[in-house]
Amino acid sequence: MTTDFQTGRESLGARLRELRVEAGLNGKTFATRLGWQASKVSKLENGKQTPDLQDLTAWAAAANRRDAVPELKARLSGLESTYRSWRRQLVAGHRPRQEQAIAETTATTITRAVEAFCIPGLLQTPDYAHATLAAAAEFRRSPRDVDDAVRTRMRRQEALYDPEKRFRFLIHEAALHARICPPQVHAAQLDRLMSVIGLDTIELGIVPLAAELRSAPNHGFWIYDRRLVIVETIGTEMWLVDADSIEVYERAWDWLYESAVHGTQARRLIGRVRALLGAV
Repeated sequence: MTTDFQTGRESLGARLRELRVEAGLNGKTFATRLGWQASKVSKLENGKQTPDLQDLTAWAAAANRRDAVPELKARLSGLESTYRSWRRQLVAGHRPRQEQAIAETTATTITRAVEAFCIPGLLQTPDYAHATLAAAAEFRRSPRDVDDAVRTRMRRQEALYDPEKRFRFLIHEAALHARICPPQVHAAQLDRLMSVIGLDTIELGIVPLAAELRSAPNHGFWIYDRRLVIVETIGTEMWLVDADSIEVYERAWDWLYESAVHGTQARRLIGRVRALLGAV
């Protein structure tokens, strides 16, 4: 792993090792003082494991450097502000994460989103949202607050009608075909997509399966103005605020936009997929 997250974790581990060495203790003795396995000390020092706040507090105490706790916590906070594990984010269920989404949408004038395998949350029907959030709760083994999460997601959609905001969506055609809900729910979701085409606050582009791509995106992502990019992975969610990362994702957006169809062409493409479902 060569990500910024791993680099930061290794830097934190080096600082922990420094505190231990300054205390004049070898790894085995230090582990005994902490009541840990020696392997845990090794993993933390070598950036193979991410410590939690309790680990950092205990480490500082064992090194007789309680004054280092604020510094260590700040280093950990820096890691978590960029890479947020789903396990920690969903400890109280999906509704709090949906509340965060409302806050970011409220603070943003231009929202750009790319989705490859599902319909963006801001455009989901309640039934489609229920299917996706229920599946996510089951997969991530998080508390099942699906109904509350759906209501919160629907509340976020009120921003779509704010004349001061703009929303630009790029959806790969594969997302239109993906059967992640019952046929009647799927059909209603496609109808919903067609209904928003032409709304003055929304620009909806569909990237056809047969389109030539300058670069194929590996995952979906959201760009909030030019201040934040959020990328969802299976295990984590990345919140990127540095200029270099934002520039890379803006370029990915621009390249994908070149391959998208809009307006009547987008409506026809959605309609063709809708016709495959028949009368449901």
